[in-house]
Amino acid sequence: MSSSSAASGPHPIAEASPPSLCAREPHVPADRLVAEMVPPPRFDSVRFSTYIPDPNQPSQTEAVGVLESFAGGLGGAHASGAGKTGRRGFLGFGRSKAPKTPAGPRGVYLDGGYGVGKTHLLASLWHATPAEPSLKAFGTFVELTNLVGALGFQQTVQTLSGHRLLCIDEFELDDPGDTVLVSTLLGKLVDAGVALAATSNTLPGKLGEGRFAAADFLREIQGLSAHFRPLRIDGEDYRHRGLPEAPAPYSDEQVTKAAYATEGASLDDFPHLLDHLARVHPSRYGALTDGLKAVCLTDVQPIPDQSTALRLVVLADRLYDREVPVLASGLPFDKLFSEDMLKGGYRKKYFRAISRLTALARDARGLVTA
Repeated sequence: MSSSSAASGPHPIAEASPPSLCAREPHVPADRLVAEMVPPPRFDSVRFSTYIPDPNQPSQTEAVGVLESFAGGLGGAHASGAGKTGRRGFLGFGRSKAPKTPAGPRGVYLDGGYGVGKTHLLASLWHATPAEPSLKAFGTFVELTNLVGALGFQQTVQTLSGHRLLCIDEFELDDPGDTVLVSTLLGKLVDAGVALAATSNTLPGKLGEGRFAAADFLREIQGLSAHFRPLRIDGEDYRHRGLPEAPAPYSDEQVTKAAYATEGASLDDFPHLLDHLARVHPSRYGALTDGLKAVCLTDVQPIPDQSTALRLVVLADRLYDREVPVLASGLPFDKLFSEDMLKGGYRKKYFRAISRLTALARDARGLVTA
């Protein structure tokens, strides 16, 4: 077998075959779901100081200032700490007794298009909040619903009620049942004194290709709307701002050689991977990628249906969170979804997936021999 080299220098292709995602069927215990409610690896080191506002978008600079003040107001005793007199709680309200209906906003909602840095800001808020990590939780809407499924509603309320802050990324507004479930959960947590922060996807059929709608979010969370202050964040997708176009797909041979030559890389046929994702619950997609340094895919083809497309969106999010490069042959990532999909109710998710997979494709260019 011939040798190949990655960007770091030549080395022989490993004799053993690369691992396959299709061979993995991870099982994730409930306690791991709770422990992993922290910003993902991509956002470990982000801070407000590392967010670079677009000088043409003053709303970005304004959002940073508001969120820094919001984080500073989360110090002191927990809002539900009855009997701890003389302490100041959320936004400076006294907490000698926890009011059943707290005054003022209890949370912030980051309202903006994909790629304007909402997750960066949400993670920065988590890092800046003066509380122990065990008193702060960060997760996507899907991860939160998975937690409720694993623990049960009441146990989830008990688990999160002692937290100072709950950050919810990509709040889903396209599943009425889950939206009501999470809205009810958040109501219980607000009553317990937990501060909230969220970003969101828009409702199906709503206009605004580059925008999420704060009014839709506030209406869908029903009685919680008074607890959120919307922060509009305008701008273009930073992942493509001033950057070259995504690299063209490589050949099957290039991708296969790179997979064998790269330690920790997986290798899968794309259609087979899509079939496998249907047999693994999306809550396990993060565990599906455990230990991988790169994902290599051959024969990328158009997504055949909406259910498959939505599963791929979740996998793209988990790969992006974990900074796993994606090397592919076949169709370019911006051709994955049909025109009907990109015009439909889930278009925000599909554009986000294209954006993130494109960024990961750029990261993977060094895996192929020059």
